[in-house]
Amino acid sequence: MPPAVVAVDWGTSSFRLWLLSADGTVLAETRSHEGMNEVAGRGFETVLEGHLTTLSAPRQLPAVICGMAGSRQGWIEAGYLDIPANVTGIGQNATRVPGVAREIAIIPGLAVRSNDEPDVMRGEETQLLGAYLEMPGGARYCMPGTHSKWVSMDGAVVTGFETYMTGELFSAINDNTILTHSTGGAGPVDAQDPAFLTGVRDGWARPEKTTHHLFSLRAGHLLHATETGCNRARLSGLLIGTELAGAGIHGGEQVGLVASGSLQKLYHSALSECGAKLRDIDADMAVRRGLMEAWRSYSATTGDRKRA
Repeated sequence: MPPAVVAVDWGTSSFRLWLLSADGTVLAETRSHEGMNEVAGRGFETVLEGHLTTLSAPRQLPAVICGMAGSRQGWIEAGYLDIPANVTGIGQNATRVPGVAREIAIIPGLAVRSNDEPDVMRGEETQLLGAYLEMPGGARYCMPGTHSKWVSMDGAVVTGFETYMTGELFSAINDNTILTHSTGGAGPVDAQDPAFLTGVRDGWARPEKTTHHLFSLRAGHLLHATETGCNRARLSGLLIGTELAGAGIHGGEQVGLVASGSLQKLYHSALSECGAKLRDIDADMAVRRGLMEAWRSYSATTGDRKRA
């Protein structure tokens, strides 16, 4: 089965590449920490071609890329589509990279151009396309990460989304504040830990007290010798619960959870604790499917232009 396209998810700190057949089957893949921040000096084309040489990919094989390679500081700026936007149209609006031998298209991001609460996503729109194709009737999708995205949809149209800096806040608080002494710094969090689930409930039910609850981790460690692992689990739960409160989660709501690994377990547990009805969608599968569908759409559009 020959490869039809190179599919790349190029983030700020990570790089994921798949060789896909015409039906989306993964023929080969490679991953690294060569994100946008690291490769800016070396050159995006150099890094991409190095990986493709390792995989013995044909020189004429085209590539479709989503993520920070399309940012202002990336390879070439791919711009944003303003919402409301049909997620199935992202491929038609891709930007072709000029001056390279291989045909390379970079997917645009999505933007909320509100003066009061502006927001952007780049990379997640492609994952969202794959998630929509997997769960076309969904109205709410949650995509956890360093910056979690909550998306509202009407059919294929993105009607709104919000970003929550939950993952980044957890790292900053856990690693660089006085709470480090109470949480023990870096370490795993068990999604079924009672301390995590209690934190979720407190953050969700009483988000206005979150900063007080955070300091109580320090006080509990000093006064009651609360174990650092329990404090770290509660910290994670408090921040995720506060995110769920901000997203307006209520019991009985259907949510498409687009995640994998430890984040999938944490958010599945947290959303279940708050009574949400979940449809789990693997994040890697979603971005691959989104890249493949975006490439098909882009190819059809550029083909029509060439014929015209």
